[in-house]
Amino acid sequence: MPRLPQRIVCLTTETVEVLYALGEQDRIAGISGYTVRPPQARKEKPKVFAFTTGDIEKILAVEPDLVLTFSDLQADIARDLIKAGIPVYALNMRSVDDILAMIETVGRLVGAEDRAQLLVAGLEAQIAEARAIADERIARSGRRPRVYFEEWDAPLISGLRWVSELIDIAGGEDVFAERARSPLARDRRPTPEEVIAAAPDIIIGSWCGKHFRPERVAARPGWDSIPAVNNGRMHEIKSAIILTPGPVAINEGLPLLQEILDACGQLR
Repeated sequence: MPRLPQRIVCLTTETVEVLYALGEQDRIAGISGYTVRPPQARKEKPKVFAFTTGDIEKILAVEPDLVLTFSDLQADIARDLIKAGIPVYALNMRSVDDILAMIETVGRLVGAEDRAQLLVAGLEAQIAEARAIADERIARSGRRPRVYFEEWDAPLISGLRWVSELIDIAGGEDVFAERARSPLARDRRPTPEEVIAAAPDIIIGSWCGKHFRPERVAARPGWDSIPAVNNGRMHEIKSAIILTPGPVAINEGLPLLQEILDACGQLR
């Protein structure tokens, strides 16, 4: 019999989402306080850490045999857990392919490879369908609407790679697609003048931790010349959906992008 982890601590919400989707939630011994999906996890599982801060003793108290972390942002707690003798698996999703690979990896870790493959296949089918719908829209309109995705407002921060890729899949053109390839927020800081010059047809805001305020965007100096502002095409997608590199970004975030782009589909 394979020796599979029985007491997993998930320090980000996406691995919690995947384990529940695979029917392996009984293996979860603790979660991050920022976990939002699925909602029942917050009721059923002890919160043992925030995202980058917390007390390692709370993690150790649930006696994990595996901790799942995310990126260099959790490098310090990963180091401390390893020093304490706890196995750690660090994930680092930056793209849509990375999200799908993460699901497969988590499935392998808990012996649920077949169910993970089914979950991935469903998401891949959704992506393929979205591409086909986008292709039809583009064929009718003759163009891709130009999209500026704003992750933060002060300073301006444009979209992450998986967000940029989802915009492309949905039939839009991310005006800062090249910047999106950098994992560092400091490389995704356009100036207001660059956004004006990009002339996006659509602005999508997802200000992590606070509500998007389109009236504040419209009031920025010179932004009244941007087509998206002129035509009132400013939309919000909640960060818990689109900025989470897990299944939710695809199965909920992608349809929301499609809705926004469909409404703009008559652009020529």
